[in-house]
Amino acid sequence: MKHCPIAKKCGSCQYIDIPYQKQLLEKKDYCTSLIQKCKLKGIKIEDVAGMENPYSYRNKIIISFNQKYEYGFYEENSHKIIPYKHCLLHEEESDRIITKIQSLFKKYRVSIYDDSKRKGLVRHILIRRAMETNQTMIVLVCTESVFPGSKNFCNELVKSFSSIKTIVLNVNKRKTSIVLGNEEKLLYGKGFVVDKLCGLSFKISASSFYQINHKQCEQLYKKLLSLLSLKGSEVVVDAYCGIGTIGMLVAKNVKQVIGIEKNQEAVMDAVNNAKHNEIGNIFFICGDATDYMNQLVTKKKNVDIIILDPPRIGSTKEFMDAVKKLNVKQVVYVSCDPNSLIRDMQYFKTLGYQTDVLYPYDMFPHTKHVECISLLSKKK
Repeated sequence: MKHCPIAKKCGSCQYIDIPYQKQLLEKKDYCTSLIQKCKLKGIKIEDVAGMENPYSYRNKIIISFNQKYEYGFYEENSHKIIPYKHCLLHEEESDRIITKIQSLFKKYRVSIYDDSKRKGLVRHILIRRAMETNQTMIVLVCTESVFPGSKNFCNELVKSFSSIKTIVLNVNKRKTSIVLGNEEKLLYGKGFVVDKLCGLSFKISASSFYQINHKQCEQLYKKLLSLLSLKGSEVVVDAYCGIGTIGMLVAKNVKQVIGIEKNQEAVMDAVNNAKHNEIGNIFFICGDATDYMNQLVTKKKNVDIIILDPPRIGSTKEFMDAVKKLNVKQVVYVSCDPNSLIRDMQYFKTLGYQTDVLYPYDMFPHTKHVECISLLSKKK
């Protein structure tokens, strides 16, 4: 067990001072208590699938600076920076890059955004790491589309780290806590990195969803494939599909996959990923998952399997109603929040879909969060 000197101020790693095996038991107990509270009987909670080394797993980090060029995380429930030197959840490469960015900010006297005055240029630094291919993306989140001295800044940064393949300027002028804006400007490279996952290659852009923990993600997706009973003739809908990771893994074992995702940039990545991996039986729709499901109902589309990996708030009743109307036989639900998952499982049960096993995965070691997956089957 390792000690973090800023854990109490940062507030992100609620379990960092608890032995790892006890963390896993706490998370299982939490899932069990939710099941009992909601009176969902007959559901077994498997042991939480943990990591051999539960450190240095984050492939995406977001860092902010203060006016003294100190970098760190926001103190819980505030915009005060808690400086750090090395985060136990980060790869060393990520923290070395942040340290170099700090020195370059000082050298070029880069203006740091002051939240209280609503003035300054740089709001955040986002780093994405493709860990299997050792490729790094740097995203400078700024209030303007012009970064003075960006050419020299990028040249020095790239010379210092061979893993850096692209640097993107993201413009965010909004007065909110949302990190990324909608406008992007390419400063170096192609604007994306490429990672390998379960034998396939995936292009990842700045705003695309990609699981933060690569090793645990692979284990979770292998479990997903093992839960499905496939004959090769199925039509599958991959809802909230992001850059298409799950759908493409399933595609080789079924007739057709339809991916639904409302993030346009992620859909573009998904289309390119399918082409790159030479997967011809998958196509993607840019739109709202619930709206598209209702369209499938109107068209009386034949759908055999639904895979959904919704945001933390879960899915919608209208989406689940459409599942029933389509007479789908199997539903695989992946969730980053057991609360919304179990709420939706309750509603699915009223529609005739139920499960007997919940599989928790420790996607976020040392935090209170736990990822879960479950197969819901239609009652015969």
